[in-house]
Amino acid sequence: MRTLKLILSGWQSVALVVSFMLFFNMEVSGKGKITKNAPVFTQFIYQGEDAIYQNNPLKPGEFYNPILQGCYPDPSITRKGNDYYLVCSSFAMFPGVPIFHSNDLVNWKQIGHVLDRTSQLKVEDCGISAGVYAPAIRYNPHNDTFYMITTQFSGGFGNMVVKTKNPENGWSDPVKLQFEGIDPSLFFDDNGKAYVVHNDAPAQGEERYSGHRVIKIWDYDVENDKVVPGTDRIIVNGGVNIEEKPVWIEAPHIYKKDGRYYLMCAEGGTGGWHSEVIFVSDHPKGPYLPANNNPILTQRYFPADRADKVDWAGHADLVEGPDGKYYGVFLGIRPNEKNRVNTGRETFILPVDWSGTFPVFENGLIPMKPTLKMPSGVENQTGKNGYLPSGNFVFKDDFSDKTLDLRWIGLRGPREDFVDMTGKGLRIIPFTANINEVKPTSTLFYRQQHNQFTAAATMEYKPKNEKDFAGITCYQNERYHYVFGITKKGKDYYLMLQRTEKGQASVLAEVKIEIEKPVTLQVAANGDDYRFDYSIDGKSFTNVGGTVSGDILSTNVAGGFTGAMIGLYATSVGN
Repeated sequence: MRTLKLILSGWQSVALVVSFMLFFNMEVSGKGKITKNAPVFTQFIYQGEDAIYQNNPLKPGEFYNPILQGCYPDPSITRKGNDYYLVCSSFAMFPGVPIFHSNDLVNWKQIGHVLDRTSQLKVEDCGISAGVYAPAIRYNPHNDTFYMITTQFSGGFGNMVVKTKNPENGWSDPVKLQFEGIDPSLFFDDNGKAYVVHNDAPAQGEERYSGHRVIKIWDYDVENDKVVPGTDRIIVNGGVNIEEKPVWIEAPHIYKKDGRYYLMCAEGGTGGWHSEVIFVSDHPKGPYLPANNNPILTQRYFPADRADKVDWAGHADLVEGPDGKYYGVFLGIRPNEKNRVNTGRETFILPVDWSGTFPVFENGLIPMKPTLKMPSGVENQTGKNGYLPSGNFVFKDDFSDKTLDLRWIGLRGPREDFVDMTGKGLRIIPFTANINEVKPTSTLFYRQQHNQFTAAATMEYKPKNEKDFAGITCYQNERYHYVFGITKKGKDYYLMLQRTEKGQASVLAEVKIEIEKPVTLQVAANGDDYRFDYSIDGKSFTNVGGTVSGDILSTNVAGGFTGAMIGLYATSVGN
């Protein structure tokens, strides 16, 4: 229970008030309100069942790609000694910028989020695909400090940087940086000098075509955390060859190898023409010359109907692995049988051949496979000893811990404002807002990580009126989602399935239900086909609404940059 700020005489008075509240099933919400009959979730089970993993069991010395399944896009990676840290975009999710640690690039643990408090992340009034874009993480050996630089499209931040001596101990408040554009990345040279590169628009009047962008570089003042005014320079105009009108040159990173500077960028937009390209220079501020074998990574040249398709590969970052070989992390998608993207853009990895002048992603220019050979001497521990699972797996949470698993996230606001870990389950204290609104919602989300999956949540709940609603949601954004849960009409309780498309809600089915016992709500997806079922005994399930389309849970239909999520949801204002 949340702390009660009471002015009472003696502990007996406090105990009396607490007992009174428990007797009447009342809780203090994160907004300071006392709410009746908040739902309690006692179990959540997610099980992935993708055929690609069933048909490609791991052999000794192999691991699965992607390394982060579900909506973990725009990966960036850095290294200090034997420690690797990886971050991803989080948009309007709260907390923001999930951060992962590994010692071998195969086995990963989530250690937290970079932006985990409201002073760092102000996304309370933005759409789900706004907020935080394309974080870049870098370690500066000259001052033993980690930096995360990103663009936050909300809260008046724009381009910003945070830093820490230890990524596991939290990050500073943001410093706003004075330049326009997106996708900033820091580069720390051997001599201690620092630079920022980023995507920007061409100068006014110089845009030659739609999607024409440039890459800029600035000197960076490490002592004062700011770009040096007047030092900006365009180092790429348009892309590899502006005469071919390349679009969306972005996500730049600079690396130094054998005394030369390499600029790697994404090109082609984050869809079907996505790719990675490389340039080289003898100076960090250019001029940069493109490789003659660009792109060095893409999946755009292959038949659309290929089996086990991975697509949209790009937005990459490089790091030297524990075996002395280079590796690149990047985003990609695994569409379903209707070529729809419900799981979102995921984090993949490939070895990189840098034996010649330019790096090339090994097997990054042929259709990608689901398995990779592990670096020499590495043991696959995914799903064991606290490491994140991969392939097909089960995630089970009975909410008995005092803290939430880091894979649970909120939207536009802190989870702590509506979540109460009771010891007997997870209580969600309903907000006076619902998931159709661009506001913080009392919904706890878990990313959809497979095209074939089941997710079941067991809930104890007794709504008081027709505005009370609690259950589960399959959610792409505020205008496209399903909700499946319990409400009250008159003296009776109903289980309702509702579909929202383009912001317009329609009830697909409803059934009268008895709620004296806990109810288990389940969603099962087989590619584009979704089914919503319920059980009173936790064993036999009854379908509600038949088979429905997952089209509204795809970015193809709903737009945006995120993947579908499964939410534990409550509201006190109805749907």
